[in-house]
Amino acid sequence: MPFPTDIGAIDTMFGIPSGNREDWYRFLRPQLRDRESLDEFTFPAQYLFHEVPPDPPGDPVDAVVAEMDRFGIEWAMIGVEGPDHEARRRHPDRFVACSSVDPNAGMDGIRRLRADVADHDARAAQWFPAGGHPQVAINDPRAFPIYATCAELDIPIFVCAGVPGPRVPMLAQHVEQIDEVCWAFPDLTFVMRHGAEPWDELAVKLMLKWPGLHYSTSAFAPRYYPRSIIDYANSRGAEKVLYAGYFPMGLSLERIFRELPAVPLRDDVWPRFLRHNAARLLGIDG
Repeated sequence: MPFPTDIGAIDTMFGIPSGNREDWYRFLRPQLRDRESLDEFTFPAQYLFHEVPPDPPGDPVDAVVAEMDRFGIEWAMIGVEGPDHEARRRHPDRFVACSSVDPNAGMDGIRRLRADVADHDARAAQWFPAGGHPQVAINDPRAFPIYATCAELDIPIFVCAGVPGPRVPMLAQHVEQIDEVCWAFPDLTFVMRHGAEPWDELAVKLMLKWPGLHYSTSAFAPRYYPRSIIDYANSRGAEKVLYAGYFPMGLSLERIFRELPAVPLRDDVWPRFLRHNAARLLGIDG
C-alpha cells in the first residue's frame, strides 16, 4: 500500500510565521553562552537544521493554510497568542490551541493555563524544560502543579525530552525523570517531544510501562526517526506514537512529506500515526 494521502493528518508541532524569528527564541538568550548562538544564529539549533524554511510571502495565515491543504494536513496544533490566535479566529476548523506553561511562573502560570483552556479552548499544554530560566527538570516538584492541573482538566502535556538542540545543559530533560512523573500522576497524558535521544530505547521501555506516556516525532526529519520508535510503533506502540512536524521552526512541510513515504510503518499504523492518536488526545472528532 502506498503512503496514504487522504487521512487528514494532524500536526502536533506547528507555528504561524511572525515575521521576526528572533522574537520566538528571545527567552533562551539568558542561557546561551557560545558566540555562534549569541551573535550568528537566527535559530538556536541552526547547526542542526540547514534548510530552515523562509517565511512565506503574503498573509502568513493564508499561506500556511494553503501549505496544509497541499500536504493533506487537516488540523494543526498551535499556540494561543499573536498570529496563532488570528489563525484560530479565522480557521477554527483547522487549528487547535495549546497553552505554553512555565513552572517558574508559579500560581500565575496555573491561572494562565486554566484561562487558556476556558477562554481559548486550549486542548493541550506544552513545556520546554531545558529552555526555562532557570531550568526546571521534568521531575522537579515545581512542575507538579502543572501536571496535576493538566490531569484535572484532562488535557495532555507535550514536553521536550532528550538532548536539546540549543546549546544549553541537557540534564533537565533526561528521559529517566519521566518515570517518576508517570508514577506520581497516573491519570496524566504525557507526550514526549523532540526525539528523547539518546535515551529513545528507554523512552520505549517507559511507554510499555506507563499507559499515559506517548511520543511525538517533532523536530526530526522523517529520515532520522529513531529506529527504536519505528519498531515500537509497528508493534505494541501503534496507539502511542503520533506525528509532529517542525514547521516553520526548522523543517519545511515539503521536506517532511517528501521523506515520510520512506518511513517503514505498517499499513495499519499510518492512520493512527498521522491522525487518530492525536485526534484522541486532543478531542478532535472524526
